Amino acid sequence: MSPYEITYPGGSVEHWNEEPGAVWLQRFVDIYPHMAWLNPTHPSGWEYSGSTDLIRQIVGGHRMFPLTVKGVEEATKELGR
Repeated sequence: MSPYEITYPGGSVEHWNEEPGAVWLQRFVDIYPHMAWLNPTHPSGWEYSGSTDLIRQIVGGHRMFPLTVKGVEEATKELGR
């Protein structure tokens, strides 16, 4: 997901949406307060990605985990709290 898809209406390349992706992500967070975001990018690159930073701000940094076996285990533990 590009920063443009998160911050601007119509930001998607496949579909015109009148609302930016951030609105949809926030709705998801509001509906599912106990959620985890599995990020396929290695955590060492998270600080260099504008998109990852925006998503972390919306979903909460404590809810983002790497898409690895260990990351899924950590996310499951966090969801079980």
